[in-house]
Amino acid sequence: MMSLRFVLWASQDFSPLRRSPNIHTLRDMQRTYVVTGCASGTGAATAELLRQRGYRVIGVDMTSAEVLADLSTPSGRLAAAEEVQDQSDGKVDAVIACAAIAATKPITVSTNFFGVTQLLEALLENLSLRPAPRVAVVTSISGLHEVDETLVGHLLEGHEAAAVARAQQLTEAGHGNLNFSSSKFALGQWVRREAAQTHWASAGIALNAVAPGTILTPSMQRLLDLPGQRAFIDSHAPMPYGYHLKPAAVARALMWLTDIENCHITGQTIFIDGGAETLLRPARSF
Repeated sequence: MMSLRFVLWASQDFSPLRRSPNIHTLRDMQRTYVVTGCASGTGAATAELLRQRGYRVIGVDMTSAEVLADLSTPSGRLAAAEEVQDQSDGKVDAVIACAAIAATKPITVSTNFFGVTQLLEALLENLSLRPAPRVAVVTSISGLHEVDETLVGHLLEGHEAAAVARAQQLTEAGHGNLNFSSSKFALGQWVRREAAQTHWASAGIALNAVAPGTILTPSMQRLLDLPGQRAFIDSHAPMPYGYHLKPAAVARALMWLTDIENCHITGQTIFIDGGAETLLRPARSF
């Protein structure tokens, strides 16, 4: 559920619409990025790329991060937000949310959905005070596959207890795989719903998502090496262009979406999937 502080802040009148600052005046500014899931995979690649480009990065993860926090719990999210605010002196220019897990357990929905949305809500006021604030989150191509509508409904309504209970039911019924796809689908829908709202758009904050196909993380590579798994995975995420992704490919897209160059794109999910979405989704689906 949204905090009372967030609700009161978001109810402010942000009009007139905030104009995008001149890019040339911002190019030399030092920007501070918050990257969740920075200890491995896409998060680590993103943090490394940003640092190479000279940006300050505050990583959030359970290990090997500037902010050590468990985003699967409400208290962990609050602690993470407070520590980020302390380390950044309240100056947060962009947030890139990569933290996620793919377990069949209920913790998946707590981490993948609420671990993103509640942290962003806690940092929204800080973002709104910066000249070119940007946010990007990571969903998944799996959101195009089967999801549990009841679970998705609980997630989008902000009912974490009900969502966790439903996820437990799915796990016990042998359908725990739906926890991941449902959490990622719901996150993409949340981005689409929230991006044009006053407390995001009129505050000048671009909010977008990327939906990768198969990413060559160490854990994914182990799966691909198992007998029969490569064909199974490729059937769920066919990638005719470029085939499997390296984390750096996703990182580059995340960096552009949160760069000052992105002045008008918001509410979108960018599929980084080698064409999988075009094969999996009907042509008239949007």
